[in-house]
Amino acid sequence: MATRTMAKALNDGLRAAMERDPKVLVMGEDVGRLGGVFRITDGLQKDFGEQRVLDTPLSESGIIGAAVGLAVRGFRPVCEIQFDGFVFPGYDQIVSQLAKLRYRTQGRVPMPVVVRIPFGGGIGAVEHHSESPESLFAHVAGLKVVACSNAADAHAMIQQAILSDDPVIFFEPKRRYWEKGEVGDDLAAAPPLHSSRVVRPGSSITVATYGPMVTTCLDAATAAVDDGHDIEVIDLRTLSPLDLGPVADSVRRTGRLVVVSEAPGESSVSAEVAARVQQECFFSLEAPVLRVTGFDTPYPPSRLEDDFLPDLDRVLDAVDRSMAW
Repeated sequence: MATRTMAKALNDGLRAAMERDPKVLVMGEDVGRLGGVFRITDGLQKDFGEQRVLDTPLSESGIIGAAVGLAVRGFRPVCEIQFDGFVFPGYDQIVSQLAKLRYRTQGRVPMPVVVRIPFGGGIGAVEHHSESPESLFAHVAGLKVVACSNAADAHAMIQQAILSDDPVIFFEPKRRYWEKGEVGDDLAAAPPLHSSRVVRPGSSITVATYGPMVTTCLDAATAAVDDGHDIEVIDLRTLSPLDLGPVADSVRRTGRLVVVSEAPGESSVSAEVAARVQQECFFSLEAPVLRVTGFDTPYPPSRLEDDFLPDLDRVLDAVDRSMAW
């Protein structure tokens, strides 16, 4: 085990995948000589060459379209989208081509393409640089959607995503890039890609979350001890397909659930989690399922993002309301 930042863990995971399979390519704007705007691909072009780490034109539609063609020819492209708000010019290619080709060919044409997207807020960025578009992709049949929350998961999940023959939208919480954690190199010991897991056991109430909000919810669980609340925190990790088994098992014990997400609440992943737990665990619930989300507005200017993003106080308020029911 070694201590690494999430950014370094992603870099090491990409490196391991490229060493394992010469068909793995990395492509995107400034991923080569610069090493990516967040330096996730730092050093890869130097070590693997310009034929495997490609600096592309500023065209997200072109990046995804080229990746589809490369996948048809047997390559395993990893596309970097510099910021979440830049993915929308490539959304047509993702939805109309990438998500559908394997299904329409009855599996004869795999689509082993990974689209890496730094997402969420918290870094004081300008317009179009902080978004939470995960629900748009989770709704698209044919796509797998995952979100890492820590260095260990980032290292393992990026390699597992590259090994998948289905297209994977890989969300990385940009404000957690520099947080450190223990990372192991044994990929076989890592949890499966499409699985959620309990990251903090508890007995009073269940909190389900993913991506950047996992750290916030763990901090809330620590603070809640003083109020006598023992919060169980579950990292969903996979947004499509959802793995709600651990969540349902937890809710059947605690009788309460709070779902936390940076994304707006309307028609969202958090809404799907709440609906399915209500359906599957109705007779175990002691209180309504509550949600703590971003507001249903466009992402605000950076000076207002602290008021927009769910924080420890908002999570604790939802916990108190659930416990008082």
